[in-house]
Parts: sequence; structure tokens; C-alpha cells
Amino acid sequence: MHELSVCQAVIAQVEQIARQHDARVASITVRIGSLSGVESALLQRAYPLAVAGTALSRARLVIDVAPVRVRCRSCFAETIVEPNRLLCGVCGEWRTDLVSGDELLLASVELERNQHV
Repeated sequence: MHELSVCQAVIAQVEQIARQHDARVASITVRIGSLSGVESALLQRAYPLAVAGTALSRARLVIDVAPVRVRCRSCFAETIVEPNRLLCGVCGEWRTDLVSGDELLLASVELERNQHV
């Protein structure tokens, strides 16, 4: 399951952010496109395993699924389409460019300041 290694990479990046800000991580938001090759359900299941024993063990994972969006080369419309049907949603043209839907992004990290005594 490569979703576990994806989780581990995200966790390493978030841990570095938390250290830089001397903060605790409350939540992590990851944006996953349908064409990214990452299954959001598998990522959600891998997350508790990946954060066990880390500073992020109490951080919540939020997954934002990004739609597949194309821009038509003929009519220049930008439409949301099905992952297996990249046709323009306005004119039906097959010559389109992928605008989004293949991304895997660390969209946001919610931090809470550490309380120093």
C-alpha cells in the first residue's frame, strides 16, 4: 500500500513545519485529485498507523478530494469532468488540457502554539 509511504512523507513535512513554528499540529488537510493515483479511503486508513508514536498522533487528517477539471482548446470553457471522460462539458471536444485532478497537495496545516511553563 503506497498510501502509507505517502502518509509518512506528509508527516515528515508537517513535523518540520511544526518544529519551525514551535507548535503542535491540530489538523492536516491534504488535497487529492482523482487522477493522482492515491486512494483517499486507503490514505485515511493508513494515517493512524503512520502517526502512531509521532508528535502528530493527535492531529486530525482532513482529505479534500479535488475534481477533475479540463479546459477546452476549442471553446476555452473550463468544466468538471469524469476521470475517465476528459471531454469538454460544453461543446464535447476531445482536445482538452487537464487543469486539476491529478494533484496530491498538503493544502493546510492547523497549528496550536505550545504552552511553555
